[in-house]
Amino acid sequence: MSQVDKSQYMITKEPYYRAVADEVELFESAYNSRMPIMLKGPTGCGKSRMVEYMAWKLQKPLITVACNEDMTASDLVGRFLIDMNGTRWQDGPLTTAARIGAICYLDEVVEARQDTTVVIHPLTDHRRVLPLDKKGELVQAHPDFQIVISYNPGYQSMMKDLKQSTKQRFGGFRFDYPKADIEAEIVAKEAGVDAKTAENLVQIAQRSRNLKGHGLDEGISTRLLVYAGQLIAKGVPPKQACQVALITPLSDDVDILDTLMTAVDTFFG
Repeated sequence: MSQVDKSQYMITKEPYYRAVADEVELFESAYNSRMPIMLKGPTGCGKSRMVEYMAWKLQKPLITVACNEDMTASDLVGRFLIDMNGTRWQDGPLTTAARIGAICYLDEVVEARQDTTVVIHPLTDHRRVLPLDKKGELVQAHPDFQIVISYNPGYQSMMKDLKQSTKQRFGGFRFDYPKADIEAEIVAKEAGVDAKTAENLVQIAQRSRNLKGHGLDEGISTRLLVYAGQLIAKGVPPKQACQVALITPLSDDVDILDTLMTAVDTFFG
């Protein structure tokens, strides 16, 4: 097997992450114990950014997998490929992470089929091994390896939830959208807008979040607020920026869209 270049997975520039409590210190302690970690929270609230920040802070390679319903176990662990030289084995991202001692981040893990996620089980207990059944190899995880998963509990169902046998292999962090002042600080920093504009965007988001379960599956995320702020910073009028980044992506229901636009008019009318 050819040597993998770790540098391609290193995060060389510090990602901006605004801690809201003691999650950075707790994550670092969990990493020092190589505890598998589960991040739970709504979409766009900073889960992925936190993992990127911690990989940078710990100076460890990061391999991220965006999980989906079509993902198979082979997509994670690897498969045999046929090329002009014959048959060769290609490691999947989970196997690569285990070999080189990376943090492997499985984003939105509940989107993957349950028969796929069980392949991580041997890596999340005292064994720290990954069986490659097709290859007849047992990969012993590198001492630096850690596995992190995330998902949005708001989208859970009987068909899309983790088994207890999976959940109870992880320590857990619960995320939510930050308090208004902290969220405004994040939006101002990330988007490059003034404090008042950031505060207005957050007020609109908070009104949308009050509609969760009353016509909306999710309110406006911090990520979308940053998108709106970036448009405003580029000279797009605030109402148009909100329409493009905050309102149109959120719903197809005309009444909900009108309600959200009323909130925009309140702060940017």
